[in-house]
Amino acid sequence: MVLPCKLLDTVTPSYHSSSHNVFGIAGAASHHMKKIYLRLFPIFIACLLIGFGLVACYTVPETGRSAFSVIGPSDEIRMGISAFNEIKRTEKRSADKNLNAMVQRVGNRVAASANPDIANAQWEFVLFENDQPNAFALPGGKVGVYTGILKITKTDAGLATVLAHEIGHVAARHGAERMSEQLAIGAAGAGLGVALGKQSQSTQQIAMTAFGLGTTGLRVLPHSRAQESEADHIGLIYMAKAGYNPVEAISFWECFRDYNQKKGGTPPEFLSTHPTDQRRIDDLKNRWLPEAQVYYNTSGGKR
Repeated sequence: MVLPCKLLDTVTPSYHSSSHNVFGIAGAASHHMKKIYLRLFPIFIACLLIGFGLVACYTVPETGRSAFSVIGPSDEIRMGISAFNEIKRTEKRSADKNLNAMVQRVGNRVAASANPDIANAQWEFVLFENDQPNAFALPGGKVGVYTGILKITKTDAGLATVLAHEIGHVAARHGAERMSEQLAIGAAGAGLGVALGKQSQSTQQIAMTAFGLGTTGLRVLPHSRAQESEADHIGLIYMAKAGYNPVEAISFWECFRDYNQKKGGTPPEFLSTHPTDQRRIDDLKNRWLPEAQVYYNTSGGKR
């Protein structure tokens, strides 16, 4: 069922410092996807002007949130597959048989639990030789894992926490949501620029700077944090359905918090694209764990 929503009633992912770049589109993936996003901007503006009707709302699985996108699912998948193929061409893959087997084993279990929520996914899990503690997911079921994150996940359940979060991003169509918000903000900025056309150069600069700071601080960053939290919520359910004890997600996040503290900590939350590690731990414990435990107890997995 299509639900009504406001034009900017979305959340967007954006990923900050390398030490905190787990759960989201990694650098290589982000670079290739951004090139595709930029090509869509003129099309988006034209469609708005002629009323082509691309604006659509959808319901996020598991959370029931109404979300907005101007990008259709088939276009999402096509772009995701294209970007992933390019990443595989340029990034070094790990040759470690045991680690590859672990990624495949855990990834396929979690993907199976998410399949009812993700149409036409062509699941692919690739382990890249990279010391960054990171992982990423692209539309179409394309998931990349960096060897660096396995030093923190350590167990199958720890890795399930990471992969379930990534798959949660895919299920919620966070990439399309982010594209849509960026395009909408870009359109608003272009409109503001036209409106300020007769003003002095200094007035235009002040106004556009204020617009950029305002949209980032009041819209983009809060929505990015909300989107990360939503992927935490969805991921906890998926890992529980796959038979992994959701309590292990808390253990992973405690390890990741300690890792970040040793690396110098993370930015203040209001300046960050992610919730703080401690907030994520608290949300898992106090908001979502009881629900996930129900799924775990009925999964019959006990992995």
